[in-house]
Amino acid sequence: MLSRKDLFKDTLRKAAHAWKRIIELRLSEEEASKLRFFIDQPVFTDLHWGMFIPAIKGQGNEEQQQKWLPMAYKMQIIGCYAQTELGHGSNVQGLETTATFDPETDEFVIHSPTLTSSKWWPGGLGKVSTHALVYARLITDGQDHGVHGFIVQLRSLDDHLPLPGITVGDIGMKFGSGAYNSMDNGVLRFDHVRIPRDQMLMGVSQVTREGKFMQSDVPRQLVYGTMVYVRQKIVADASSALSRAVCIATRYSVVRRQFGSHNGGPETQVIDYKTQQSRLFPLLASAYAFRFVGEWLKWLYTDVTQRLQASDFSTLPEVHACTAGLKSVTTSATADAIEECRKLCGGHGYLSSSGLPELFAVYVPACTYEGDNVVLLLQVARFLMKTVSQLGSGKKPVGTIAYMGRSEHLLQCRCEVERAEDWLKPNVILEAFEARAARMSVICAKNLNNFPNQEEGFAQLATDLAEAAVAHVQLIIVSKFIEKLQQDIPGKGVKRQLEILFNVYALSLLHKHLGDFVASGCITPKQGALANEQLRLLYSQVRPNAIALVDAFNYTDHYLGSVLGRYDGNVYPKLYEEAWKDPLNETVVPDGYHEYIRPILKQHIRVARL
Repeated sequence: MLSRKDLFKDTLRKAAHAWKRIIELRLSEEEASKLRFFIDQPVFTDLHWGMFIPAIKGQGNEEQQQKWLPMAYKMQIIGCYAQTELGHGSNVQGLETTATFDPETDEFVIHSPTLTSSKWWPGGLGKVSTHALVYARLITDGQDHGVHGFIVQLRSLDDHLPLPGITVGDIGMKFGSGAYNSMDNGVLRFDHVRIPRDQMLMGVSQVTREGKFMQSDVPRQLVYGTMVYVRQKIVADASSALSRAVCIATRYSVVRRQFGSHNGGPETQVIDYKTQQSRLFPLLASAYAFRFVGEWLKWLYTDVTQRLQASDFSTLPEVHACTAGLKSVTTSATADAIEECRKLCGGHGYLSSSGLPELFAVYVPACTYEGDNVVLLLQVARFLMKTVSQLGSGKKPVGTIAYMGRSEHLLQCRCEVERAEDWLKPNVILEAFEARAARMSVICAKNLNNFPNQEEGFAQLATDLAEAAVAHVQLIIVSKFIEKLQQDIPGKGVKRQLEILFNVYALSLLHKHLGDFVASGCITPKQGALANEQLRLLYSQVRPNAIALVDAFNYTDHYLGSVLGRYDGNVYPKLYEEAWKDPLNETVVPDGYHEYIRPILKQHIRVARL
């Protein structure tokens, strides 16, 4: 209920307090990251620590890291990541901002040649950042060398005023009330701003004193390390946001009673209706699935980082496709799921005090930032098409695409399901998902070959290609869930619950995409019906432990910020109490009564006599 200015100032207060505690308690980077997470509002430090610092670590040379990182770690400077422009987002190669080398002064001239070249959206840019990592077209001696990164100071470190040639501000209110409005997403224009040559990030390529452009010995692929890091973090955040929404909806579904009373007895708990279970429990299972794939992605990031440092780039294309696809699928599913949870809470879910509208508003930008979700799926599809084209070359697919090496078998295989309970076997589920993914990719590849021009084919078949990418990514999530179940999980009861959740997750996807599975030839319509029958039985097995499964997320009431999702279930008195806190209830007679309401009631409105 705060105004934009008050909301922003309140966020600054929280960020400053968190930094003070980090210093006082001498927290490790991991501990500090957790404390910043609990600010629980989008804030400029997200970009400073999550984008600015990793980019300098990943793309700067040793001297640049030694110069800039100590200042950034102490927050003597505050940085943001200025890539997106008013006219270009996902198409980084289309950026218009220029960085022209001037050999006479040994400087780059950063310039915004058009309105659409204005940097637009970077978080932390609008009011806070002193420095930006600016992505611009590198031009030397009239030649365009493509987009590179430059460290540019934006504001004075004495009085925080913008430096000469720099126009910078906030882009305005965004979706929701609080939500992302606590972040100063900014607009930035350069009017021939000069920076020293050594402020171009030179870890991968560099410009000499004479103005010669050179690729360094360090392979260009190293820049992918930062992107993998950011995307694995986004997948982990998807699990957090989804589990919060599911926790609220599940707890409230137990409290809320509606219809079904007999002889004056209590009405039925909403969670006992199959329609509620069929919408809610797959989302609960998804929260766990995303948690496990997020943990695996963290391992993958560590693995690819070590490989990159040893100049081993063999897994990079797969890792890039994997992180891009998981970012797309988990964020889209989570955004849809938060809205579904709001609807599962009926009318009360629409109240801000339910915690769900603001959670939705703060989360949905994840579907766009760090790569538009559809664009990312098409990147995954390109990787899949390349994999299929190499199947006959003897090059064996590995990692998350190892199943492609068995595509001949998968195109012919038939599912061995005769009874509903056969769908509880992980190997049966896995093979069905593999067959679907392999078939969709192979069909797309065959259809592409019918076009004389590959790019035209790609444009025409984009929808099919995106669906093939989704099938591949869902297979990854299913396979990682299975791997989790194969680990040593303490407690038989816990493992049993996770097995039930796995089956709910996989079979609900099978139900949703039944057409794809049947078209793959692996399963028959009758087997699809058996999967649906088994799914209904599984919902009954989730029901007794639904509350325990959301309590396991270990969210405090304060963190959840929801009257409906209270741990003690004391929903209705608190809803009533919360209503009276609204500013409109500060006065019994509303402001504006005498000017507007009374004249209507007393028929005192003066009408022009025309």
